Amino acid sequence: MFGNECCLSTGEVIKVIGFKINKLIASICENNEVSRFSAKVELPLNFPGLYKVVADKTPYVSVEEITRKVSIGPTRFGHPCFYSPEDIKLANITIKHGEQITFNSVEEVNGTMAVNCGVVRNNQSHSFTLPFSQEGKFYECEDDQIYTLKEIAEWKIPKCRNRIVKLSNTLHTWDSSNPLPENFDGCLILTPVYEVQAVMKFRKDIVHILSDLDVEVKDITDCYDISSFLQPLSLEDVFERTSKEFPMVAEIMEGPSGSQKPYNLLYTGKEIVIYKKYQATRVLASEIRSDSPKRHFLIPVSYKGKFKRRPREFPTAYDLEIARSEKEQLHVVATKAFDSSHKELFSVSVGDQFLVQQCQTSEVLYEGRKKLIDVLACEQILSDTYKKVLLPMYMEGGFVEVIHDKKQYQLSEICKEFRLPFNVKVSVRDLSIEEDVLAAVPGLQFEEEITDSYLLISSASSPVESWEIPVYRLNMSVHLLSKDGQTVVPPVTKTTVEEISEEQYYMVRRYENQTLHPPPRPPKKPTLAPKPVFAVPKQDVSDVLQAPKVRL
Repeated sequence: MFGNECCLSTGEVIKVIGFKINKLIASICENNEVSRFSAKVELPLNFPGLYKVVADKTPYVSVEEITRKVSIGPTRFGHPCFYSPEDIKLANITIKHGEQITFNSVEEVNGTMAVNCGVVRNNQSHSFTLPFSQEGKFYECEDDQIYTLKEIAEWKIPKCRNRIVKLSNTLHTWDSSNPLPENFDGCLILTPVYEVQAVMKFRKDIVHILSDLDVEVKDITDCYDISSFLQPLSLEDVFERTSKEFPMVAEIMEGPSGSQKPYNLLYTGKEIVIYKKYQATRVLASEIRSDSPKRHFLIPVSYKGKFKRRPREFPTAYDLEIARSEKEQLHVVATKAFDSSHKELFSVSVGDQFLVQQCQTSEVLYEGRKKLIDVLACEQILSDTYKKVLLPMYMEGGFVEVIHDKKQYQLSEICKEFRLPFNVKVSVRDLSIEEDVLAAVPGLQFEEEITDSYLLISSASSPVESWEIPVYRLNMSVHLLSKDGQTVVPPVTKTTVEEISEEQYYMVRRYENQTLHPPPRPPKKPTLAPKPVFAVPKQDVSDVLQAPKVRL
């Protein structure tokens, strides 16, 4: 017996606490079927890449079947969407055929099990319940989000079904150890392989039993006192408890992996005090480097190091307008030439220096007709004077910021005084951190502020310091002990800079931005008869997705 494996003796009593996908068997998919030429490959849940879920074409026949097979829960993943090909008439609302229905939670309503649902009409959300007994055809809605394999395994594979996914981003360069074909960007059929999670009377950890284990068992739930078993809780389960239940003392049943402090201190059997739950702000930062992979960090605002500014790079004149601020004048040097086709607009040479002024409109002569376009007013810096010039907003060039500010800033000052993204380097490391990982990074770009869920914990035996641990990025199980937390006031909180993986970086950015509208694209180069923005022809889709190309 070792690790999380166990020996099962005849008469052994185990309590099954859940089923979990252990790994995935993947086959290349063609026309929603397994390709005849595809070999099955085994993918671990931490296999790199981001994937889009393909909607299942097989309908569910009742709400009750959906609740049995699909994960519905309080997290951001647990709100699946369906539509019915027929109208659903309820007492207070009629759900139209094809209308997207979001399944939010399961609860008992007047003695009847039902699902709390919602639809959005004219930007207004309407809530209602669907009883388990509601029958009809329910189809999955298309999902435009991206997921890691682990997230798909935990939330997006219905019980007793496979799942088709499309590779969205590999995140890593291909090598010979990759089980998928080189440059593969198609669809995969994922077949889950399950394991049983269980607890035993005389063990304080969670044991994992493979689903293909050849053993006979008997259900004795109705005639056994199951309260004698430990009750494992995930960090999400702990976070869902009311604030009045904190602080609490817990023992770790399954600790997280990783050598970074404090994760290396959270081992199986260790007792911890969980003081409170809360939302905390982090600054998402990425290493500045031209090659990949870049390192990514979540930095608490309490970080005590200091930063100096580093020059920002701007690919277009439009980006200069976005970065312009009232606090200071933006000074840039051109790194790419631009030849204007209009005499009213300035042609840029490499090395030209500009002070950015403001956005305005200007008339240009185009095929004999005057047109009004957006331009960026700047002052060109000459040897002994300044020259007013106009740069077209559609201009694709290249500019690098000239930094005159030599001041050292705290992180909180940067967030307050400047607009992100913002480039910096550490000038004074945080001396309260044993090993400040940021100090070794030559340059950082602060991308955005995010809000995430945390628990404040400390060691129960020696509460010298406390740490914030992320609820949704740490795989850890605990069981609550009967004794109360002895220390109501937590010890000093240690600053922890969290380094996150490439997949976690994309997930964090996705969650933070999923309710925001994307920024407008730069204006296009003028044409004689521009098409209306609400009627983009099929052949012009690429023009919407990227800035227009300019002949240099």
